Parts: sequence; structure tokens; C-alpha cells
Amino acid sequence: MKPANVLLLPGWQDSGPGHWQSLWQRAHGYQRVDQHDWMRPLRGDWCARLEEVLLACDEPALLVGHSLGCQLAVAWAAHSGQTHRVRAALLVAPPDVEREDVRSLLTSWAPIPMQRLPFHSVVLASRDDPYGSFERARQMAQAWGAEFVDAGDRGHLNADSGLGAWDEGHQRLLALN
Repeated sequence: MKPANVLLLPGWQDSGPGHWQSLWQRAHGYQRVDQHDWMRPLRGDWCARLEEVLLACDEPALLVGHSLGCQLAVAWAAHSGQTHRVRAALLVAPPDVEREDVRSLLTSWAPIPMQRLPFHSVVLASRDDPYGSFERARQMAQAWGAEFVDAGDRGHLNADSGLGAWDEGHQRLLALN
């Protein structure tokens, strides 16, 4: 059964037509949370936009974050009084925005909130993600109270990883419903 009210939280500059989130949007009608400025992602602006979208939802949503979309979900949850509007979250390939090379590109995203999420969550991480180590992803998942899934050696779990429509990920989403 297709879950209702799925919100896709894309990563920064990583959501082209071959990305699994784009394929899910086309195939299943899921809603992408578009941001006002993709070239200069500011955490506060992105959180405000997610809050705006969630306030317009009639029922609690399933969040599907990829890359910076994971950090968006966590940052939003750390500051919002509306977390009851989220049923669960699938967080795929969370980047380590505190790592110096990443932090210099995404200056407003550190520090990473390291507190338990108020909704069920699953983190999928690759062992060879160029934007964050596998162990760091495991630490984030533990701090967030999330189930942790080893996705193997699949890079950043994006279009370059050759996932296509990524049925395995979609099955994980369906299990959250």
C-alpha cells in the first residue's frame, strides 16, 4: 500500500532526474519540499520552509531525507514545536556537516543536533560515502535514536551510485507507514 503524505527532502545540488527521490516523486506522486535557494542552503531558511509545508499537511507526514535533507529533518525537529506532524523519517546518507571540507561549503549547518528524534527514524549509510564516514553516520543514528542500516559500499546513495528507482529503499519507506 502506498503511504499517504510522503515529503521528500532532497540534498544540496543532488536531486537530478535520475536520482531515486526524483524517480519516486514521478512514480508515486510524493511531494518534494522545494527550497527557496538551492545554491546557498541556509539551515534556518530550509527549516522554515519545511515547517511551512508541514503546517499545510492534513495528516502526519513521512519524511524521506537524502544527504543534507537528513540534516534538515534533524535540525527542524530540534527546534520545532510541530514534531507531532511527522510520523517517521527515512534518513539516507547523512553528511558530516561538521567535517572541515563539508563545513566550509555549508557554513550554517553545524553543529549537528545530536538529540533523540521525537519520531521513529531509520538511517541508511554507505561504507564509502565521500561526505561522511560510516562510523560518524552510526554515531548520528545512535544519538537520534534511529535504527541504523548498513547499505554496503554504495557511495553517497545517489544517482551516481547506480540505484535507479532503489526498490530496497522504497521498501524501507513502506515499512515505516
